[in-house]
Amino acid sequence: MTASPAFELSPGEREQLHALRRGDERAFEQLVAQYHGLLVRIAQIYVDDRVTAEEVAQDAWLGFLRGLNRFEGRSSLKTFLFTIVSNLAKTRGKRAKRSMPFSFFEQYDQDTDEPAVPENRFRGANDLHAGHWATKPAPWNVDPETNALNTELMRYVDMAVAMLPEQQRTVITLRDIQGWSGEEVCNALGIAETNQRVLLHRARSKVRRALEDYL
Repeated sequence: MTASPAFELSPGEREQLHALRRGDERAFEQLVAQYHGLLVRIAQIYVDDRVTAEEVAQDAWLGFLRGLNRFEGRSSLKTFLFTIVSNLAKTRGKRAKRSMPFSFFEQYDQDTDEPAVPENRFRGANDLHAGHWATKPAPWNVDPETNALNTELMRYVDMAVAMLPEQQRTVITLRDIQGWSGEEVCNALGIAETNQRVLLHRARSKVRRALEDYL
């Protein structure tokens, strides 16, 4: 077996790192503009309110600047930032589990290894088109009523994600909301790829199940 290649910063990130170490304020301002909102959102996974999350994000930027000279480039700057903010947020206390008056959240915290989509949604093994969808998805028409429903649906998605156990909530937030790759999530959280996939599958299954009950 061959060893996995060591991580290398992209040329753009190397240049950005050199600029930050030189004290280039513009480079730092660009980084803040790019990632501050993400840091706040990540902090909110672990703390109770946005004010605290903002404080954690500010502390993370200070920690980032103090740690620049020790940063060895074994991960991206984004992953380095996330690691700092998540560690700080965890020390400020875990997020209190929200109490939701929706019946579909009953037994929501139970982990299962059920399929992400029920098997009866697909054609059976004896069908000519086995494994294909049994019925076509309904078309999404763009009109004011549909837009209103979609807005409400997204609110339920946010609620469903907020109800997840901490690790599942973190993984689905980074993968499906922030668009991180599996490798980035593994590096930032310090977990194995298999564990990341299991957490993501369980999170997606719970959110999908909650939404199906709502719909």
